[in-house]
Amino acid sequence: MNRKENILIIGAGLCGSLLALRLAQRGYNVNVYEMRPDLRKTNISAGRSINLAFSNRGNKAMALVGLEDKVKSLCIPMHGRMIHDKQGNTFMSNYSGREQEYINSVSRGELNALLLTEAEKHDHVNIYFNKKCKSVNFENTTALFKDYETKTEFVEDADCIIATDGAGSALRKSYYLGKKFLFSFSQNYLAHGYKELSILPTTAGDYKTFKNALHIWPRGDFMLIALPNLDGSFTVTLFLSYNQGKYNFNNLTTPETVTNFFKEEFPDALKIMPNVVEDFFKNPTGALGTIKCSPWHFKGNTLLMGDAAHAIVPFYGQGMNASFEDVVEFDAVLNKHEGNWENVFTEYEKNRKKDTDAIADLAIDNFYEMRDHVGQAIFQEKRKIEMALEKEYPEDYASKYSLVTFNEHIGYQEAMLKGRAQDKAILNLLSNNLISSNDDIKIILDKVSSETETILKENKIAGL
Repeated sequence: MNRKENILIIGAGLCGSLLALRLAQRGYNVNVYEMRPDLRKTNISAGRSINLAFSNRGNKAMALVGLEDKVKSLCIPMHGRMIHDKQGNTFMSNYSGREQEYINSVSRGELNALLLTEAEKHDHVNIYFNKKCKSVNFENTTALFKDYETKTEFVEDADCIIATDGAGSALRKSYYLGKKFLFSFSQNYLAHGYKELSILPTTAGDYKTFKNALHIWPRGDFMLIALPNLDGSFTVTLFLSYNQGKYNFNNLTTPETVTNFFKEEFPDALKIMPNVVEDFFKNPTGALGTIKCSPWHFKGNTLLMGDAAHAIVPFYGQGMNASFEDVVEFDAVLNKHEGNWENVFTEYEKNRKKDTDAIADLAIDNFYEMRDHVGQAIFQEKRKIEMALEKEYPEDYASKYSLVTFNEHIGYQEAMLKGRAQDKAILNLLSNNLISSNDDIKIILDKVSSETETILKENKIAGL
């Protein structure tokens, strides 16, 4: 059924293109405005993450729009973390004790292109590129754009406007500057930034290191990670302080210092990255920040979604998945309140914000875990126990990582509360020598379950 409402979406990235597709499937008239060129016609990665971790919550959205199989063809399974120490030794830490649970490396550009193409198959979808939103009049439901090609400005109106325009959202800025209602906003940056590098394929087009893993070189205060691409390359990301430590982004200013840094800290990576100096000075250094705000909507006129509402750091691999899940949750609320945008927006935010706040906090937690804890003996013992529990009792135990990543039918907040309690329980029991990985696994399960319940009750009493 073709509905009369006209929906204006600001931003044609991953969230915006998926939302446009889903609204088109429901019969809405959809106009999407994107400030960048059409990525299907030009290369616009320029140091921005070209591959991402795709997991169950994201796949739930692909199932909603009927694209599971097409997206699967773009994915490379990653069954765990391949940890690299300074001597070049490696060990594999699986993401789950259940064989069917793994994450995938997927090309940001190819996935975005697929969603745009699928959305444009609908006659009542129009996508306009090189059109930057400068501001939104959320009271009148209009948006001011600048056309980068003609250098002119124009105004578009709609029945409702949904902004999926990322961390620099024009709608969120308009909420803040408009001062028409009480709007809360926080933007917190890590003291670390990131830089994209690469491991190129062999001359034969093969992978230079193990393909089916997320590679991590944890070094305490900084780290290197690598995700595989379909062409045999890896996208490598260096996470490093701007100004702290022997090496930082502010003092890595010459080819010699960059080379020395990699020789000292990542010698095995350097052997397969002869292009590291070229990449380092070609690609920009990006910031890592968390954005939280409320409310996301103004009456039934406008709504923030995806990174525009809740940008997070990338360390849980859930940024894209969370934005895709936004669309799933929004669609479920539409089923209940279609025809009343104010009710849709209000209930959507009420249901969703607690979970997006939770994954933002979890992503910060995982930053410290990945750069430091994965190399510690007690953490490795904890993971060994978790893998054994998941393998032997798949219906009774799921680690925090599994709860967040593979249990898409529970919210992030529930996964966080239970997962943190389980982590604390196992670490307490290990520290007090009450369990070890050599113990009978059923006894370990009973002790961990009991300790977890105690911690959850204590947290509830304390209001945590």
